[in-house]
Amino acid sequence: MKQTQVPMKLIRPVNQAKEMPIQSRWHRPQSNNGVSSDVWIMGVLNCTPDSFSDGGSFFNIESAIQHGLQMFKQGAAIIDVGGESTRPGSEKVSLQEELARTIPVIKALAEHGCLVSADTMKAEVMRQAIDAGACMINDVSALTHDAESLSIVADSGIDVCLMHMQGSPKTMQQQPQYKDAVEDVSAFFSQRIDACLHAGIKASAITLDPGIGFGKRLQDNLALIQGIRHFKKTFDMPILLGVSRKSFLGQLTDSPVSNREVETAVAGAMGIGNGADMLRVHDVPLQRRAVQVASALSPQTSF
Repeated sequence: MKQTQVPMKLIRPVNQAKEMPIQSRWHRPQSNNGVSSDVWIMGVLNCTPDSFSDGGSFFNIESAIQHGLQMFKQGAAIIDVGGESTRPGSEKVSLQEELARTIPVIKALAEHGCLVSADTMKAEVMRQAIDAGACMINDVSALTHDAESLSIVADSGIDVCLMHMQGSPKTMQQQPQYKDAVEDVSAFFSQRIDACLHAGIKASAITLDPGIGFGKRLQDNLALIQGIRHFKKTFDMPILLGVSRKSFLGQLTDSPVSNREVETAVAGAMGIGNGADMLRVHDVPLQRRAVQVASALSPQTSF
């Protein structure tokens, strides 16, 4: 007899920044009646003209808000709003431009009941995003870009995602090198977790992202997806995996960025099998279907 899938909207994490749980709310939900629960989905909302995949599609504030609401209704647990492209070779944008692109969108989505993360490296954007209702800071620099970032996150009590990146977006794909990608990223995570804890950020607020495509060769990306089990065992923190439409997938199949959803689904499924707790995706309804199957086939065990 077919068992009914619990709708994702019924198991969204509660937005309570001031009362942090003992364990992060972004760990994969516990199994329901013996059926493995789906991992979380983070919907990508790039409010930029130049992001690698959908740059310009949601540059208008109203279209960005509507797309964010649509992704939330389609099953995204949280919407990741960014106003500065971090694609390889991208240029920085001014503080005022990033604020103008993102804060109205974050505020509107939060007012509609969406959980929102602010994808930013700038401390002032973090501050205003939190005031606008963001419940997570998703920082590709792991709170190293601005000196104030650690204290802003610590004082707010909200969640933070620490991502590994070798170099900067402008230079990161210029001959990245690792002795051992998994061990090198683990060492970085250890340093940043220690810095966060020292600043007063609770361990339960931290999610880790190995930074697929951010200063990584093809072999590094593959090793890091396989290495998710190592990160889970070492840190016992949620792992966010962002593989959606990325260039390493095109390297494997020669597919253009506009046609990599199958590759995204397979790489995401492998990540789930290795213990990922959340996937960051562009096409929420399509990837949600892949997540449902991969989650059902990946029992929740101690990684």
